[in-house]
Amino acid sequence: MMRIGRSAALVAAGAIALTACGGSGGDEDSGAAASGKPRIKLVINGGLGDKSFFDSAYEGLKKAEKDLGYELKVVELGSDRTKWEPGFEDAASADDYDILAAGTFEVTDYIGELAPQFPDKKFWLFDAPVDYTGKNGTCSNKCENVYSVTFKQNEGGYLAGFLAEKLVAEKSLKGAESQKKVGVMPGVKIPVIEDFVVGFKAGFKEAGGRNSDVLVQYVGGDKPFGDPAKGKEISTAMYGQGAALVWPVAGLSGLGTFESAVSAERYTFGVDSDQYQTLTDQAQKDTVVTSILKNVGNALYKAAQDDRKDSLKYGAVDTVGLADDAVGYVDDDHFKELVPEKTRTELQEAADKVKSGSVTVPSAF
Repeated sequence: MMRIGRSAALVAAGAIALTACGGSGGDEDSGAAASGKPRIKLVINGGLGDKSFFDSAYEGLKKAEKDLGYELKVVELGSDRTKWEPGFEDAASADDYDILAAGTFEVTDYIGELAPQFPDKKFWLFDAPVDYTGKNGTCSNKCENVYSVTFKQNEGGYLAGFLAEKLVAEKSLKGAESQKKVGVMPGVKIPVIEDFVVGFKAGFKEAGGRNSDVLVQYVGGDKPFGDPAKGKEISTAMYGQGAALVWPVAGLSGLGTFESAVSAERYTFGVDSDQYQTLTDQAQKDTVVTSILKNVGNALYKAAQDDRKDSLKYGAVDTVGLADDAVGYVDDDHFKELVPEKTRTELQEAADKVKSGSVTVPSAF
């Protein structure tokens, strides 16, 4: 566990190599404070450019900067995990923010340690909660200055599985009509990622499929969410085993899936963000049937709205899903070109049942 003393608090935020995007550092930070605008610092245990999870968070906070009068600074810590702890220490010690935002299960202990040491600051944790009980040795103040938001990604996974089975059963995907299997490529086997897989299998089965036709292989390794080469290797193997489409749930590693799909002349689902829009290679874009959205940016924008109204609930976790527009799927012209109207109607009906509560999606939690 980290401990920050008086000397650490005096260490400059630039003590390690960090990349800042948006906002500014140095002497201009005091100017930001003088402006009266609330300052958000987004600290990323990785980097922007994943065209998925972190990019969604960034876009939501950029919108808050534009619409709500915040000032945004981004710190990218990179994929070297040895730099994450000192990076969070430096980011929290610097007096250039009012709100420090961070995400993923991998940083919960960092935030749980830091928040009590900076009680005059606010912390937002997305996609995982801190331990508000303090039983695991963090959150000595019960993290009363931390807002956590988690997502019902199992509901998004359910829709992905439902749609995948319908497309395969009805032979709707041009060039892949003879393929009977589908693939899911998660980054690592932990509850928040496994939640996607559990939901996917439930939706696939509900649509009439067999779980034996769902191929699952984890990226794993030192960079489960940052290894496109391994993502491509795994996806290529899945297509070779008869997968009509592969759904990567693995951050940057998923970029390898889109490359593989082009070579195999097969299909993909995007994840977290609208990857048909965020990918730049047209051939890769064309493989994306839809994207299953985890609207991190929407959740952070709403948090920013509520914080401006002094109505954001700190010291607690908020859980959002399909009914909150925090999870969903992309229904655009490209989607309509690839998915028959009958299937689109059935998918919407499945989503409505989840929203209404008439269908309860199983979870890994």
